[in-house]
Amino acid sequence: MSKSLYIAEKPSVAQEFANALKANGRRRDGYIESDQVIITWCVGHLVTMSYPESYDPKFKRWSLSTLPFLPKEFKYEVIPNAEKQFKIVSSLLNRPDVDTIYVCTDSGREGEYIYRLVAQMAGVGDKKQKRVWIDSQTEDEILRGIREAKDESEYDNLSASAYLRAKEDYLMGINFSRLLTLRYGQHISNYLKSGKNTVISVGRVMTCVMGMVVRREREVRDFVKTPFYRVIGTFSREDAANPELSGMDFDGEWRSAPGSKYFESPFLYKENGFKERKYAEELINTLSLKDPMEGTVASIEKKKETKNPPLLYNLAELQNDCSKMFKISPDETLKQVQELYEKKLVTYPRTDARVLSTAVAKEIHKNIAGLKGFEPLAEAAAEVMEKGLFKTIEKTRYVNDKQITDHYAIIPTGQGLGALRGLSPLTWKVYEVIARRFISVFYPPAIYQKYALELVADTGPVSDPAPNQEPGKEHFYANFRVMLEAGYLKVADVSWGKKKQQDEGNGEAPSEDNGQEENNQESSQNQMDNPAFVAMLGTLKKGMKLPLKKLTIKEGETSPPKRYTSGSMILAMENAGQLIEDEELRAQIKGSGIGTSATRAEILKKLCNIKYLSLNSKTQVIVPTLLGEMIFDVVNASIRQLLNPELTASWEKGLTYVAEGSITPEEYMQKLENFVAGRTAGVLRLNNHYDLHGVFDAAAANYNKQK
Repeated sequence: MSKSLYIAEKPSVAQEFANALKANGRRRDGYIESDQVIITWCVGHLVTMSYPESYDPKFKRWSLSTLPFLPKEFKYEVIPNAEKQFKIVSSLLNRPDVDTIYVCTDSGREGEYIYRLVAQMAGVGDKKQKRVWIDSQTEDEILRGIREAKDESEYDNLSASAYLRAKEDYLMGINFSRLLTLRYGQHISNYLKSGKNTVISVGRVMTCVMGMVVRREREVRDFVKTPFYRVIGTFSREDAANPELSGMDFDGEWRSAPGSKYFESPFLYKENGFKERKYAEELINTLSLKDPMEGTVASIEKKKETKNPPLLYNLAELQNDCSKMFKISPDETLKQVQELYEKKLVTYPRTDARVLSTAVAKEIHKNIAGLKGFEPLAEAAAEVMEKGLFKTIEKTRYVNDKQITDHYAIIPTGQGLGALRGLSPLTWKVYEVIARRFISVFYPPAIYQKYALELVADTGPVSDPAPNQEPGKEHFYANFRVMLEAGYLKVADVSWGKKKQQDEGNGEAPSEDNGQEENNQESSQNQMDNPAFVAMLGTLKKGMKLPLKKLTIKEGETSPPKRYTSGSMILAMENAGQLIEDEELRAQIKGSGIGTSATRAEILKKLCNIKYLSLNSKTQVIVPTLLGEMIFDVVNASIRQLLNPELTASWEKGLTYVAEGSITPEEYMQKLENFVAGRTAGVLRLNNHYDLHGVFDAAAANYNKQK
């Protein structure tokens, strides 16, 4: 009797398939077999690309004469410590009674590559091969994936892009690492007095990421702080007829405007401060000549503002938030969410999408209903179900099939909640973060009332006024915001996470101007939490005069760029080297980034392991090491293109085009070989060792200071 063979990526996933299929057969060495099905597994990669010496022994010795190394046909071999499992899988693939093979490796480019290599080495013939593509490991989803499995040939383009990605990393890594090591490794060793030739590790993505960190560190290092001085006026509302509204103070910030003595003055730092303290003091003295000092309300604008729930989590966004909240690395976040996935609590984690598919949206009530068993969100989930808040989700920005390539966003499955009891506190919190983000998209926006005040204080006539310039007027501005309806915020807030962020910040010491801005915002928010103050704002009218009780100078200074944290680096990699703080803008411009959601954390980890970068485990701030800066200088002087995020992202985009069938693998491979050969020839012509000594000295000076 013929049987179907299911091949998973690891034993735990194979067991989930066995459970879903009710395959209660004997567990043998490396597989499970029942009357109708056989289920086996890989242990990650079983097959890898062969080293150059497998092509010819001469390639074992690193030599410039053997570069560039560009084989016409690539060789592969079984990984030695996986040989036993490979033999088991290979024999099962070729068993005469197996007529259908279900490919159940991870549903993505890398999972496809793992199976294709095994099938290639095992010599699978003309057997029927079906691809199971799933978004979670729940029983329903596994059975759906099997039911709807497509012919494996429909994934040939994805497979081609996977092979090309591996070839690209292989060719760039081997050629450029050998090339730069042979040309510059000894030079670095001599400079560092390390006594042995420094091996320079180069990678398509890795080198680019290292470059981003080094450039940012040098921007911070070269930044010259500029002091500036702002003038703050404290105004008071006085109303004898309504004593409950009297005596309430608020601050307004002076800004240069037409009519000001300092309008378009060269003494200004931007429009709201001065380059030197003496001009701020001069302004205060001029205003103090008026007795009593007062300001006239020139305008008061009231408008409502809505704040929509953010898009759902993809892996990069989750890694960034977990870096801020818990001070854990992207690699650790991936481990946490992978555990949640394997326990059936969340959907597939290695995704770039932040939206749901139309098909999933139609069944989303099941996920929500399941959360009624999760105590922190039980009430919210019940409310969404009872009010039917999920019924219109398909018409919102949270559902968009065009923004999904392999998998939709990370969301709770609503199943497996019994496993929560066995989770570590950290894993439990990561689950809550994902669940709160998910449930919040079914709630309405938060609604705020915004007040924008402009007050004008008289100073007397301006000497030699410009045409149409109103003399003797200085302008102060104040902005306030009060929440009218909490909307999604009542379920989105993770109080322990918010407190941790406030306590610890982003790992960088705040600059003085940032700190003052935060203090002002906090003070304003405290006022907005006072109903009497909000009521007072509502009574202000244009033309009303308010006492100007005092004028103060707030000193600040410009801030250097922020160093990358592990989380912000993941976001920068996702957006081709741009760290875009605004979440909405990130969603709008998102394209192909550097690396993939599955590889970014591992790349950062490797750069730290080889001592090119250093990660502060408490703050998650990333800085380069001296060795990392020297490698950067070598690459910058030899193969500068490897440091270009846009170019690196374009390679990734090219792989996407192959997966989509827009370009052929042959076209991509030709471009790759030309790039490797051209850059190799260029480096062989260089003679710039002496020039590098100067830049090494410049970098080393900063590390000598630290000793």
